[in-house]
Amino acid sequence: MIKDIHIPDIGDFSAVPIIEVLVAVGDRVSEDDSILTLESDKATLDVPCPMAGTVAEVLVQVGDKVGEGHLVIRLETADSAEVAAPAPTPAETQASDDHASLVVIGAGPGGYTAAFRAADLGREVTLIDPRPTLGGVCLNVGCIPSKALLHIAKVIDEAETAREHGVGSGPLDIDLDKIRSFKTGVVERLTTGLTGLTKRRKVKVIQGKASFTGPNNLSVDTGDGTRAVTFDQAIISVGSEPVRLPFLPDDPRIMDSTGALELPDVPDRMLVIGGGIIGLEMAQVFHALGGKIDIVEATGQIIPGADKDIVAPLTKRLREKGLTIHTDKRITGVTAGDRLEARFETAKGEITETYDRILVAVGRRPNGAKVGAELAGIEVSAEGFLPVDTQMRSRQPHIFAIGDVVGQPMLAHKATHEAKVAAEVACGEKVAFEAKCIPSVAYTDPEVAWVGLTETRAKADGIKFDKASFPWMASGRALSMGRSEGLTKLLFDPETGRVLGGAIVGTNAGDLIAEIALAIETGADAHDLSLTIHPHPTLSETVAFSAEAHLGSLTDL
Repeated sequence: MIKDIHIPDIGDFSAVPIIEVLVAVGDRVSEDDSILTLESDKATLDVPCPMAGTVAEVLVQVGDKVGEGHLVIRLETADSAEVAAPAPTPAETQASDDHASLVVIGAGPGGYTAAFRAADLGREVTLIDPRPTLGGVCLNVGCIPSKALLHIAKVIDEAETAREHGVGSGPLDIDLDKIRSFKTGVVERLTTGLTGLTKRRKVKVIQGKASFTGPNNLSVDTGDGTRAVTFDQAIISVGSEPVRLPFLPDDPRIMDSTGALELPDVPDRMLVIGGGIIGLEMAQVFHALGGKIDIVEATGQIIPGADKDIVAPLTKRLREKGLTIHTDKRITGVTAGDRLEARFETAKGEITETYDRILVAVGRRPNGAKVGAELAGIEVSAEGFLPVDTQMRSRQPHIFAIGDVVGQPMLAHKATHEAKVAAEVACGEKVAFEAKCIPSVAYTDPEVAWVGLTETRAKADGIKFDKASFPWMASGRALSMGRSEGLTKLLFDPETGRVLGGAIVGTNAGDLIAEIALAIETGADAHDLSLTIHPHPTLSETVAFSAEAHLGSLTDL
C-alpha cells in the first residue's frame, strides 16, 4: 500500500529549505530513518520516516522549501488495511496452477513490449488478451492495416500523377479482394512474428478477457469458462476504444475505424465525422478507391492539435483532389432509410445530406473502467484513465499501467516506452518515464507531423519563442518529386537557442520528425542542427535550412 509521508511539526518554521535528499526511489527505509535534511537559520534538522517501507516516489528536491504537512515522499508499505484482500501467501500461490509472477493484461504494442522486456530480464510472464492474435488494436485493426491501405492509396495517387508526367495509359483496375488480401497479409506476418517472439521468450499466453477481483487476483473469461489467476505483479495495458455518438442509429452502414478497415465496399458517397488523424487517413483511402468523400469537423480546422500553417497544405491538397471539407459544422442526427440522411447544424441553420456510408472518427476513450480496477484498489478517473506515477505505478505499487489507459497522447510509440519502464521497475531497476516530447503523425498525403511545443500552445500559454521555417518550394528534392507543397518549421528558445518544438508537412514528414524530437531530448540548439551535415538533395535538409533561417545564415532562400 502506498503511504504519503509529510513533514512533521518542525517548530515555528514554515518555509525551510531542503539541503539534502537522503533517499531515492526503490530504497528500503526503516522507521525513524532520516529521509531529508533541512537547514534553518539556526541549525540543520534531519526529518525521520514515521514507518518502514520502500520509497515509491520522491516529490521534493534540494532547494525546495517545506513546512509542516508538506508531502515529500510516497512509501510502499506492507500495510494492507485499505485493500480489498491480502496478497496470497507462498503456500497459496504454489497451490494455484494459474499463478503468475508478472501478468500483463493486454497484448497491444505496450503489452507485448512489457511482457518481452520483463522476460528478457528473467521474469516468468503471463500475457492475457481476448484476441486470438497478439498485437492489440494497433496491429490487428489500427495502425498497421490502415498504413497498408494508405500505401495502396498512395500508389493509386502516384500512378495518376505519373500520367501527368508522361508515364502510364488507361485507368487503374481496382480489385478489392486483392487489396484486402494484401492488408491481411501484412497483419498476419506481424502477428505471426509476435507469436514466435512469445514462444522464444517462454511467455505464457492466455486468450480471454481479464478483470480484477482483488489486488492480487484476476478472473479471465476465456469464452469456454472462467479461470482464476493470481499474481505478484501486474501491468495493465488494455488500450482504448472508438468513441460512439449516442444519437446515431444502429445501422451496419455506420462504421467506426475498425469497420472501415474491413473495406466492405467503396460507397458512392461517404461522410466522415471527425477531421482528426484517423478520419482523414480513412477518408483518403476510400477516396483513392473511387468514393466521393465529405469530411465534417466541429472545430475550425482539421487535425485540431496541429498548427494552422502546418495543416493548410494538407487541407488545400485534399480539396484539390475532390474531397469536401466542412469545418465549424456539427452533425445533429442521422436517419437510416434507403440511404443515410445526415442533419447538420450550420451558421445558416440546419441542412441535410444523404450518404451510402458514414464513418465515425471522433476520438477514442480509454478502457480503464473495463478491468475492475476498483476491486484491486486502483482509482479510475471520470474519463476512464488510471493515474500512475513516473514509474508507471498505480495507487497499488505492485500494479502498473501503461499506454492509452494512463493518459494522452494515445499513441503506440508512447505505450512502448512506458512499457519498458514498467517492466524494468517491476524487475527492480531504477528508471522512470520522463520523455521531454512525444511526436504525433498523421499519415495522410501529405503527411503532417509535429513534436514538442506547438506555436498554438506557446501563444495560448504565453511562452516566448522564436520561429523559423523553410518552404519546400525551395527544396531540390521536393521539386524533383513534384511535391513542393511542404513546410518545415522550428521553434527556438529566444534566450538559449535550444529547440523547443517543430512541425513538418510534406512527404515522409513522419520519418523526418524524429530528428527534431532527438534535438529536443538532447537539448540541441540551432547551431547543432545547422552544423550537422545533411545529405543533398534530401528532404532532411529542410530541418537544417530552418535552423539556418533562424541563425541568419541560410543561403537557399
